Amino acid sequence: MERAPQDATDAELAVLQVLWDQGPVTVRTITDVIYPKGTASHYGTVQKLLERLEAKGFVSRDRRHWPHVFAAAIDRDALIGMRLRVMADKLCGGSLTPLLTQLVHAKGLSAEDRKALRRQLDELEQKYRRKK
Repeated sequence: MERAPQDATDAELAVLQVLWDQGPVTVRTITDVIYPKGTASHYGTVQKLLERLEAKGFVSRDRRHWPHVFAAAIDRDALIGMRLRVMADKLCGGSLTPLLTQLVHAKGLSAEDRKALRRQLDELEQKYRRKK
């Protein structure tokens, strides 16, 4: 049986959000952003989250400096894509169409969002035509 890709918990996503927003930073910086009035236990929590994210391949650590500097090893779009594929497999037999349709209907799209979506679809169509 194929192993499902690892996912990130909500707490791990908070850490990734800091790394995506600020770039490579130390544990202290991440702790200060997530827990502005953080304690030593908050610092330890962030360290543990970073260890888990590193084990999953979502975060890299630069050990050449002290304190160590952490960076996101997966970008936001890649994680979104991974999570959508897992959800599509679980709920929709692998098809993304029901998920995308639900997102469009539930949230509604602005005129700008619709233009961007049409551009993306046109680009995908051209890409697939070139492959054939």
